[in-house]
Amino acid sequence: MDEELRKSWGLRDWCAPERCIRWSTTSSTIDIPRFPGAVNSPLVTTMNFRTSSDLAPIPTYRVMNSEGYLNDPNRQPPDVSNDQALIWYKNMLTVNILDTIMFEAQRQGRVSAGEEAVTVGSAAALGPDDVITCQYRETGVFQQRGFTLKDFMSQLVASRNDPGKGRNIPVHYSGKQKTGVHAVASTLETQIPHAVGAAYAFKMEAKENPTETSEGDFHGALNMAATQDCPVIFICRNNGFAISTPTSEQYCGDGIASRGIGYGIDALRVDGTDIFAVYEATKEARRRALQDGGRPILIEFMSYRVSHHSTSDDSFAYRSKGEIESWKTGHNPLSLLLRWLENNGLCNETMEKETRLAIRKAVLAELTVAESEQKLALRAVFDDVYAELSEEQLAQKEELRRIMMTFPDEYDVESHEGGLAGL
Repeated sequence: MDEELRKSWGLRDWCAPERCIRWSTTSSTIDIPRFPGAVNSPLVTTMNFRTSSDLAPIPTYRVMNSEGYLNDPNRQPPDVSNDQALIWYKNMLTVNILDTIMFEAQRQGRVSAGEEAVTVGSAAALGPDDVITCQYRETGVFQQRGFTLKDFMSQLVASRNDPGKGRNIPVHYSGKQKTGVHAVASTLETQIPHAVGAAYAFKMEAKENPTETSEGDFHGALNMAATQDCPVIFICRNNGFAISTPTSEQYCGDGIASRGIGYGIDALRVDGTDIFAVYEATKEARRRALQDGGRPILIEFMSYRVSHHSTSDDSFAYRSKGEIESWKTGHNPLSLLLRWLENNGLCNETMEKETRLAIRKAVLAELTVAESEQKLALRAVFDDVYAELSEEQLAQKEELRRIMMTFPDEYDVESHEGGLAGL
């Protein structure tokens, strides 16, 4: 990559350790052994214990300052059109409003206000055929990749129009066929190994689609990705909390990006509230992931979880309202992008209010329609397990029918297409 372009993007701050040298390439003499576990380690005569305080903290890449102007006035503006920026803002605003309405309509896990730039910006930088495995706080990925308000609301109420067939809890979307995003699971030990497996399969098939992921079985997945040179982008949303546990009580090292370096993975830390920084970093990560046969990349997006972890969580018990308010009104991804749009004459307060009102009306209208729709036919509960119903499934189906006929008041069968006959 051109060095001047690297400097203009701030990509000189990428932490790029040397690629792995396999043990089979090592050689050894009697005087100078080359240990296969650390080929490039020099031999010394003094003990030097390394501590995290010996190393400078990994810097955080950003494009905009808090006022919505370029942080470095000498760099080129982001390679983003006005229309793209407006679409991103509308998508981020939609995610934010969806969060509020879903919170009111279904007291279930939230999509985490304050992190919209990470999900929308990273999804915007990926190709349409790139596979994504993500977590339940990443509604913006689905929004950016083509999920409609009808899709979101149908999933919320588990209607027959839910792309996931009503099989998952709210905000756990299934969009592989429509968006290339695999179904979301609540368990956090699944997404990263899935992404690495997909990336490894692409590598074996000589395809050029990197895989993106956000949570999961971290260490094993990173190690496999590094040793097998899998074309995968690991995205960490470091929002400061694991439910009620702050990062200060979770680790003592330099965040998450430093862990990638330990596995021999190129790593970058980015201001996750700056959508231009998110977009540029993910775009460059994709280029690197596909370079020279493929390799993994780790990006740590720094953000702040403004909302409660879920509706059963009272975050005021472990943080102050003042702290939350400062992030909500200050360095907030929506506010930051809005300032940039205003500075460039693309939006104003009136336009912002009108857009917000229009989105809210559209979301509520789709929710009303979704609530009036029937759920899938009862027989759908047996679909997508085997190509044909097994002997056990047929027996279970008949037993379910018997129980529903015996206790009709216990089952709301008429809310499903075809009622009991739909079984």
